[in-house]
Formats: sequence, C-alpha cells, structure tokens
Amino acid sequence: MTALFVPLTLLLLAQQAQQEPWFSDVTDEVLPGVRVTCGSVTKDWILEVNGGGLALVDLDRDGRLDLVVVDGSTRERVLEGKKGLPPRVFLGRAGGSFEAAGEAWSMDGDGWGTGCAVGDVDGDGWSDLLVTQWGRVRLFHNSGGQGLEEWTGRAGLPVEGWHTSAAFLDFDSDGVLDLFLVRYLDFDFGEQKPRGEAGATWRGQSVMAGPEGLEPRADLLLRGLGDGRFEDCTGQLGPAPAAFGLGVVTLDVNQDGRMDLYVSNDSHPNHLWVAQEGGGFLEQAFEWGLGYGANGREQAGMGIACADLDGDRRPALLVTNFSGEPNALYLPAQRRGAYRERSSRAGIAGPSLTSLGWGAGFLDANLDGALDAFVLNGHVYPEADSVGSDTSYAQADHLYVGQGVGFGVRPLTKGKSFVSRAGVLGDLDGDGDQDLVVLTLDGGVRVLRNAAPGVGKALVVQLVARRGDRDAPGARVELTIGKQRSTRLVSTCAGFQAARPAEVHFALPGSEKDWTLEVFWPGGGRSVVRSGEDSGGAVHENGSRLLVRVEQGS
Repeated sequence: MTALFVPLTLLLLAQQAQQEPWFSDVTDEVLPGVRVTCGSVTKDWILEVNGGGLALVDLDRDGRLDLVVVDGSTRERVLEGKKGLPPRVFLGRAGGSFEAAGEAWSMDGDGWGTGCAVGDVDGDGWSDLLVTQWGRVRLFHNSGGQGLEEWTGRAGLPVEGWHTSAAFLDFDSDGVLDLFLVRYLDFDFGEQKPRGEAGATWRGQSVMAGPEGLEPRADLLLRGLGDGRFEDCTGQLGPAPAAFGLGVVTLDVNQDGRMDLYVSNDSHPNHLWVAQEGGGFLEQAFEWGLGYGANGREQAGMGIACADLDGDRRPALLVTNFSGEPNALYLPAQRRGAYRERSSRAGIAGPSLTSLGWGAGFLDANLDGALDAFVLNGHVYPEADSVGSDTSYAQADHLYVGQGVGFGVRPLTKGKSFVSRAGVLGDLDGDGDQDLVVLTLDGGVRVLRNAAPGVGKALVVQLVARRGDRDAPGARVELTIGKQRSTRLVSTCAGFQAARPAEVHFALPGSEKDWTLEVFWPGGGRSVVRSGEDSGGAVHENGSRLLVRVEQGS
C-alpha cells in the first residue's frame, strides 16, 4: 500500500503544479528587503528551526492593517551576551504597502523572539502586543496609537523558558483578557550538543537533535488583572502530561459559550482544554477524538487552523504535521462531543504527505461561500535536499480549495519554493478579500496578494464591545442568506506564532441582496443587523467590500 501511495502523491502534486495560483507575490512592491534571522543556516540546534512570528493589527486605528515582525537571534549573540534582534513594526499605507514605523514604535532586542499575540490588556480601546521568546515573555502597551511602551517589568510574565504561541481569551468572563502560553522544551546551548555530535540522524543523514530526548515544558495559564498585570493560575488547568507545544487556537468546542483551547503538540498527543462550568479547564483531546492521527498515533503537530465549514456552529480543525505524516483534518462527527480525522476523504492527506506544514488558516479566497485553507511548508533539516530524499528543504506552499465536499489543491504562488513558517491573513488593500503575509526561515517576509477569481462580494464585520477588549474576542457572528447559515468566531489567535485581525469575513453571492447578521456577544447579549435597514450597525459599501460595524447594545 505504501509503495503505491507515494507515486499517487507525486501524481497529485504534478497535477497541482499545473494549476494557476490564486496569490501573487507583491513583496518587492510593498515590503522590500525585510529579512529575519533564526540561527545558523546549517541548523545545528533545534532552537534554530521554528522561526519567528507575525501579527497584522491596526495599531494606530487609521483603518489600515499594520505589520509586526518578530525576529530571532544567533548562538553567537547569545554566547557573547548580546541582545536578540528586535521586533519591528511596519505601518500600513494606501494600496496595501508598508513603511518602517518611527522611533515611537521601536522595540529593543532581548531574548530569541519566536511569536506574538495581540489584545487590549487594559481595556483602553487600543490593541497591545505580546512577544513570546526563548527567554522572558514581553508585553508592549499601545499608547493611544502613538507608539509602544514596554510593560514587561510590571506584567508578571514568565522570565525564562521556550515560549512558542500565545492566545488571549477571557476564560473567567470578567471582561479582562487572560493569557494562555504554549511552551516547547528545555533548551540550553551549554547542555545540548550540536548536529554532528548529538548522534541524531534522519534517513542516514546527521541532523540536529530533538525534540525527542529533550524535556517538554507544560503550558501556562495567566489571569489578567485589568491593568496590564497578570497572575499565574496554571493550577486551573487540569492534569495533563507536559508536551512539545507549538500552536494554539481558541474555540467553543461544545457550544456552551465558554472559550476552549486546542494545542498542537510535536511528537505528543494534541491537547484540548475544555472550559468547565465551575471554572478552570480539563484536558479532553482523547475523549473528543482530537489527540491522535487517523492511525491512532500521535503526530508531530505544528500549526492549527479552526473554522466552521458547514454552518452547524461546530468548528473543524486542521493540524499541520511533519513530512511523512499527512496534515490532519478533524471534522465533527454526527454524535455530539466527538470528532473524526477525515484528511484522506477530504483530499488533504495525499498532497500533504511529503511536505512539512507550519502556519495554516481558513479563508474564502474566491468568495464563493466555501471555505478554503492555506498551508505553509518547509522542512527543518537542510539535509532534506540530499540525493534520494522524497522531500526537500524549501517546499511549495499549498492552497486547499473548498469544493463543497472536500478540497482540491493548487500551489499558493508561482515561482520558487521557500522554507516557510508563520503566516497571517488580512485584507491589506481594502478590496474585501484576504491577503497573506508569510515569514520564511532565515529569509524574507513575503506579502502575497489575493488574486483569486472572485465570484461574490466580501462582507467584513468589525465589532465594538462595551467593556474589556473592544474587538470582542470570543463573540460568535452568524450570517444567514435564505436558508444558508455561515458562522465565524472572533479571535486574534492565528494558530502558529502569529496574531490576526479581529474582523471576520463572509462571502455574499453576487446576486444576493438580502441577508441577516447576528452577533452573540461574550458574556451574553445579541445584536442583529439586516440588509437594507442598517439597524444596529453602520454599513459601508466600497466596491467589492461591504463593511458592517456593530457596537454592543445596538
């Protein structure tokens, strides 16, 4: 069976390569020359292979998305006692271009940057920035859209460890954002041996060691106090073994109105933290069918995407995995409280088998009403380019096109392949469809413009909550057109080491003018906006983009 499956996979990839991509690389036009560093090019240590982070957020509230790039460091800088490379802010400009922000937005280097999260930690109406690192976690307060002020010293955040992804959520419904931190493993340049000395091999090649054989770190939960400070409340996470954590999404897995957490773990079963009625979380991935792959074994989970694919209010989950393991698509089963791994049936398993996936996300690229998914790929071993390997170091990124039942696959862009890592979606040029920013390993930050042959119009929803984070993370937004319902969950968590805008996107068929929008607010309350009435929301139409702004209480 295996001998037949690999040639079939190669045939699928050959067919995919002949299809016209839906995204075009416009980096040279809008963000030229922005590069990142993550250790040595030979990748002698595991710290050097995961890459940095990205965020798309409107920091100055001018209506354009700004970009945050979290950079890494090198072993030499660490051993010499030098600071890491600083995170950078690029302010959005007309047409989807960016320019380097001024001194007020600058951040100095510190540890080895890995990822980021975005949320309003003090309820002042402005999005703040959290940076995860190999080292201390850092918090930067948004000073009314005029710049960033470091609040790390007062925040009470962890000062050591390898933190990968992070998620803001209000788990105790007090109107204040709390924080979930994903952690990977114990690492020390003085204790771990480099490639060639560690004895690790892959397909006969000497490679860097890990994660197997290294010590995993348990994830952390911190309660927000409302003034930019946090206190550790990890004890409210039920018992679960520590794992090599990489990605995280927020979701409402059981539709009880409380935010749950799903974590992708490398070489360990994934974790599903289900919020309990009396407070706290229980880890229930096994009970829900979300811990293992289709073969009943743990996989090397990297990134995650989460969305309701069919309007039943139950989220589907896409987990990207190591090469030789297909990406996993978990769909809700008919029985409530259960999932089934359906990547083969959905057309995702075969095309993903020889790739190593990282960042992922669901979107409606061509605005036809069916959600698509992007997956960013790139190996961890430069040795993957060796003769005889069925994979490669740089790899093509994929777009899985929703076809009602299952997905078809096509290349994300034309041209050469990259060693991709984190990615984040956002409407950069204001035309309604979602574009994509990609961080590559030891390379450039890429900006990919959505050029899909759109068949509909975009309906973009922005929420304004009465208290706490004005973006209303955890709100559920439902669009009904005739008998067809689509749902979106508001979240700024983008799966793998990235943060996305809080606005949600729907597709409006070209001939359809009657629609109803419902917002179910965190903590209770409901708002309704109907087409043609502007009841409860400010509706603005601009070409192919219909913007609906809903304020709580309206």
